[in-house]
Amino acid sequence: MAWTQVYEPLGGIGLSALAASVPLIILFYMLAFRQAKGHIAAVAGLVGALLVAVLVWKMPVGLAVNSVALGACFGLFPIVWIVITAVWVYNMTVESGEFEIIKDSLARLTDDRRLQALFIAFAFSCFIEGTAGFGTPVAIAAAMLVGLGFTPLWGAGIALIANTAPVAFGAIGVPLIVAAQVSGLDQMTVSAIAGRQLPLLSLIVPLWVCVVMCGFKRSMEVLPAIIVAGVAFGGAQFLLANFHGPTLPDIASAIATIVALMLLLKVWQPKSIFRFEGEAPSNLEGQGYPLSVVMRAWAPYLVLAVFVFFWGLGSFKAILNGIPGTVFNISWPGLDGEIMKTAPIVQADTVYGAKFTFNWLSAGGTAILLSGLVSVPFMPKYGYGKAIACFMRTLKQLTFPILTIAMILGLAYLMNYSGMSSTLGLAFTHTGWLFPFFSPLLGWLGVFLTGSDTSSCALFGGMQKDTALAVGMRPELAVASNASGGVTAKMISPQSLSVATAATNNAGQEGKLFRFTIGHSIGMTLVLCVLAYLQAGPLSWMLP
Repeated sequence: MAWTQVYEPLGGIGLSALAASVPLIILFYMLAFRQAKGHIAAVAGLVGALLVAVLVWKMPVGLAVNSVALGACFGLFPIVWIVITAVWVYNMTVESGEFEIIKDSLARLTDDRRLQALFIAFAFSCFIEGTAGFGTPVAIAAAMLVGLGFTPLWGAGIALIANTAPVAFGAIGVPLIVAAQVSGLDQMTVSAIAGRQLPLLSLIVPLWVCVVMCGFKRSMEVLPAIIVAGVAFGGAQFLLANFHGPTLPDIASAIATIVALMLLLKVWQPKSIFRFEGEAPSNLEGQGYPLSVVMRAWAPYLVLAVFVFFWGLGSFKAILNGIPGTVFNISWPGLDGEIMKTAPIVQADTVYGAKFTFNWLSAGGTAILLSGLVSVPFMPKYGYGKAIACFMRTLKQLTFPILTIAMILGLAYLMNYSGMSSTLGLAFTHTGWLFPFFSPLLGWLGVFLTGSDTSSCALFGGMQKDTALAVGMRPELAVASNASGGVTAKMISPQSLSVATAATNNAGQEGKLFRFTIGHSIGMTLVLCVLAYLQAGPLSWMLP
């Protein structure tokens, strides 16, 4: 007989939500105050979650262990698979010497660290987010920034902060598509509302990134670039989200921003160049490398962009999945069909499925792997033997991040299957007329728990709709706000922290990175909370 979830094991939603938050409090304490290494914080949080699930939620031990195992496997594939291949491509460009050419080409375009951050962490990262998502953009952007000369903390931190506004439209719009599907609402309407929230955030993210790097006064030195980047990004995001749908806003925004910034730099340059304290100016001699050499050096990332673009297309993914032997759907033993969801999470008792899909060919990490293999011939004096050796060194380099991500996803799945996540969600639904303010915060919580805006929308999308109807809020606004609010938690999700520290060869510094990003996450979330509250009332004219 299946075990049925309970959502108020302590007799009231308040005490039950407090108990459910214990694993999160442990994670927060370990990262923010103890500055513990990521795998240590993950172990502590996971142990806390197991104890609470078994002792308070009365979840059978076998189900708890199996839910952790399923989450850990999802962490390994597809998440870790993306991280390994992305870092491998970067490591090859460094070992082959091609990254020095990339650095030179960017320095000749602009030697200003603020503008490099806008190009790489904001615009190029957005393109990768739009095509691949699931940790790929942070891994690529953080590694590139460190290669350009950013310290690991600054490279990872700036990459995480800049990768906010595009997240809801990431992976060809999957988070918003899932949000519409699980809530049964019109996809175009949900996309349009998100497209009237996130472009406002997009307008301020370039300024936010620059202020973090050098303060407000020095940010004004690059105000033309900040305005161009924000307007190009936000404008394209608004148009595509409202008049096309959720699939292309990120890709179009990224291309528009890169082109706009390049055109701007042809007619304008900052009067003073910003570098980090103690950093020497770039030594640029002569005319630089020939265009053919620069294009060759950039080839791995250009090829990567093409591969992840096609792998992100639903039609192309369907073709890959249609090849026999490329997809394995596994009903997780000891868990699939063994748990029941019940009211008020669902209207009638529903079996909580537990499937693991191993789609090895259509996975995002495979696209990056193939792009790396295709790129090897472009690297002078660098053959496949060296590439394989580099791959093995990359695996060793990422040992602790791999363990961290697996444990964090195990914790997230345990909280989902035990019902603890639903208890936390239900606590927000008791806020009544203030629910529009807390609606983005619920999405923020979901992404912190799972590391994925898609998972957050799947977890809370239906609950957002039902609560909105109960309190008189437009359900499309609540569901869109869930996706929008989730984007600001990406920078503090333990999974994202592990990806960023792994990409910058700085494993074990997740606590410092958490302290670096937490204030910015809270600040951006509050902006979206106030906006959602106003859109539910005096600014309702903004909605379609």
